Amino acid sequence: MTRVRRKRMHCNNKELHHKYKTKRRTKDLDQIEADLLPENKQRLLAQPEDEDLPGLGQHYCIECAKYYIDDRTLAEHCRGREHKRRIRDLKAPAYTQKEAEAAVGMVTDNGKALSSSIAGPQSLLALKRNNDAKAAARSATNASVAESSMIMAE
Repeated sequence: MTRVRRKRMHCNNKELHHKYKTKRRTKDLDQIEADLLPENKQRLLAQPEDEDLPGLGQHYCIECAKYYIDDRTLAEHCRGREHKRRIRDLKAPAYTQKEAEAAVGMVTDNGKALSSSIAGPQSLLALKRNNDAKAAARSATNASVAESSMIMAE
């Protein structure tokens, strides 16, 4: 008789990983920035009691978008690492749709694509040519200044 092998399926079970990943999913930073606006913040802090939420929905952390059972657990959360990390991440401004489109080269100006905003080898070559032209102009200016100072010295 041989021993029956264990299945060892937890590390390769994608459905299991997806279930837990989506269970812990919270709001994105840009959604939380919208919640931090004064009118939305007042609405979230003064919510009506809801029996389905922890603590009847009265103890809410706006930065982390989570409900807590009582003030003590909310205060403990605010002293924690996750809350401080979220606050640090919220200090940086969120990306806008315009910035996202510019990053992939979809920027237009009156229907014409802007070549300077497109990331890639073409724009890098253009930048190199511009920098070389500026360096040549600076060296020519420095040479003419040196010649004029030599003439004045004589």
